Amino acid sequence: MDILQEIWSGLKRNKLRTVLTGLSVSWGIFILIILLGASNGLKNGVISNFRGRATNTVQLWTGVTSMPFKGYQSGRSLSFTEKELEYVNEYLPEATDPTPIINRTSNISYQNEYGSYSIRGVLPSYEQIFRLKFEPHEGRFINEVDVRENRKVMVIDKKIAEVLFKDESPLGKYVNVNQIMYQIVGVNSKKQEWGDGYAYIPYSTAQMVYNPNKKYHSMAMVVQDLNTKEANEEFNTRLRTNLSQTMIFDPKDTQSLWISNTQRDYLQAMSIFSAISLFVMIVGVLTLIAGVVGVSNIMLVTVKERTREIGIRKAIGAPPTQILLTIIIESILIMAVFGYIGMMAGIGVTEVVNLVMEQSAAGNPGGMTVFKDPTVNLYYVFFSTMIMIVAGIIAGYIPARKAVKIKPIEAMRNEN
Repeated sequence: MDILQEIWSGLKRNKLRTVLTGLSVSWGIFILIILLGASNGLKNGVISNFRGRATNTVQLWTGVTSMPFKGYQSGRSLSFTEKELEYVNEYLPEATDPTPIINRTSNISYQNEYGSYSIRGVLPSYEQIFRLKFEPHEGRFINEVDVRENRKVMVIDKKIAEVLFKDESPLGKYVNVNQIMYQIVGVNSKKQEWGDGYAYIPYSTAQMVYNPNKKYHSMAMVVQDLNTKEANEEFNTRLRTNLSQTMIFDPKDTQSLWISNTQRDYLQAMSIFSAISLFVMIVGVLTLIAGVVGVSNIMLVTVKERTREIGIRKAIGAPPTQILLTIIIESILIMAVFGYIGMMAGIGVTEVVNLVMEQSAAGNPGGMTVFKDPTVNLYYVFFSTMIMIVAGIIAGYIPARKAVKIKPIEAMRNEN
């Protein structure tokens, strides 16, 4: 207890020295947490944006040819037919459950409420590909029976349900689409990335009602066992090359067929963040080294300044071990307290930034964000603080040990 009182008195007498020593520790820990939190926050934000669909999804869109090919002029609008769907099912073993997507925009009305919405004709696999979400009381998605029997059933997004049905449950109700009545069988509660929401009907029904020529412009599928960026690139190339033969366009014409490979994009993003994480670790280590050097220098100067004080204490009978112990405990207290302050300041800043980004994302389509959950592994923080503490102890112990070996009369002559 006497030692602690003595340390506290010493710290109060030398406030500037204490603050300068502590700031070196706080700043190093603070910067380390900010760097780690920013890196993890950006990474988690990107990962959360990929969760809107299965990460091994490939989606295709037809475009307009920009190159002549086999006697055909450029500028042709392309479309998918049953032939392309059959090709994917038969010759691409990596692709599972592809679904055509027929898009139409029509007015949907219920009693006195109405709105213009995008209606999609799809197969049941669409639900898993795009990770639609149905609560227990919100019904179901399109199923195989709906497709086989050309049923006039519809699934709507929650945003549409809120506009048309207000507080009323849509399940079992009928909506009017161009004088055709569809029964609502499900409500998707997943927030969509863009627009005012979608309505979904069986692919076969959409063909019969909106698409008698059986042409469409989008297709989506899940791919298996493509675990590297190179494998996904090869799959994209093979897919484009083979479809170019059935749809008649130059395989080099990227405007004719647009391919979005989520797995490739995900792997590419993760490789970028691996490089960022390495960079952050290097900067963090350099910051830590700078902090260690700063703390060490301050402790060396501190002990040198206290040589006269050490001599006086020896002269009045203080044992050398007690003097050393006082300096070491003082170092530990300064490092621990200011290290904690730096840690809490860093965590506080990252949490404030996270809160601001969450509020910003809430107003974005689908809740998309570039920054989310900036978690920091406290192991790194405590490890870094311990390095600072050890550096401070060593930097204080070595000159203090030399000082206590000096005869009291010589130490008291020291004028710093």
